[in-house]
Amino acid sequence: MKKICITVLVAVVALIAASDASAQGRRGLRLNEVMVTNDSSVTDDYGRRSAWVELFNSTFAPLEISSVFITDDPSNPKKYPVPLGDVNTRIPKRQHVVFWADGQPSKGTFHMNFTLREGQDNWIGVYDADGKTLIDEVTVPASLAPNTTYARSEDGTGEWEVRDGSGARHVTPSSANVIRDTNSKVEMFAERDENGFGMTVMAMCIVFSALLLLSVCFYVISKIGEHYSKGNKAKSHGAKLQELTREERPDSDSGEAIAAIAMALHEHLDAHDRENTVLTINKVRKAYSPWNSKIYNMRQAPRH
Repeated sequence: MKKICITVLVAVVALIAASDASAQGRRGLRLNEVMVTNDSSVTDDYGRRSAWVELFNSTFAPLEISSVFITDDPSNPKKYPVPLGDVNTRIPKRQHVVFWADGQPSKGTFHMNFTLREGQDNWIGVYDADGKTLIDEVTVPASLAPNTTYARSEDGTGEWEVRDGSGARHVTPSSANVIRDTNSKVEMFAERDENGFGMTVMAMCIVFSALLLLSVCFYVISKIGEHYSKGNKAKSHGAKLQELTREERPDSDSGEAIAAIAMALHEHLDAHDRENTVLTINKVRKAYSPWNSKIYNMRQAPRH
């Protein structure tokens, strides 16, 4: 009964931890970019242009969003529930997904049941699975021109700004809001360490530090095991290890003694044929040989 209670308690704790971790992950979901009027921008999987809303996974782990709600009405937080069972609702870390605000949810998971209104302020909110916890929200201004977007200055963070495609303000559905073609850290490292000497020294230091740490860990573990082994051996003689002097304490088992004990146990446990009168028959496969075939021993009639 006690084991059953412990098992149930562990299962409940695991479920609570898993749900809490999932909820914490969903709070990393961010509204990232919105287009209200789409006349000449990106098309959906049916080749049609519609308003769209981009979500961004700001966490560093995959995020399942099939239990969240997207809405344009604060009084109806559960207006569009993201359906279950679609593998594409699992967003990889630091990646994007686009939902189409075309009012046609029958077209698929990423087609919402509401549209955005041109020339008006459009409030958009993302709610957690309980339909009460607001994860993120944004109000798209009515002055947003066609084929322009209202987006964050950086993915998942920064101030909201209007993007019309001019300069660095690119319209970037399903991609990063800031397009980087170089890595500043890599360039700085290459500039300061042209020959790679610093990187080599750093890598060697990391490797040897890890090896040193492993050797210390193995040494400590071996000493702990040796201490317990001596304690058990002293207990088998009716004494306590703490009460014995250093000279009276038993020595640790040598490698030869351990090997002999292991061999003895193997011979004892593998001797079932004699002790339990169990007969073991192993099938031996033999390769076919023409010397064993009778057809080669029969004389054939000559042909004219």
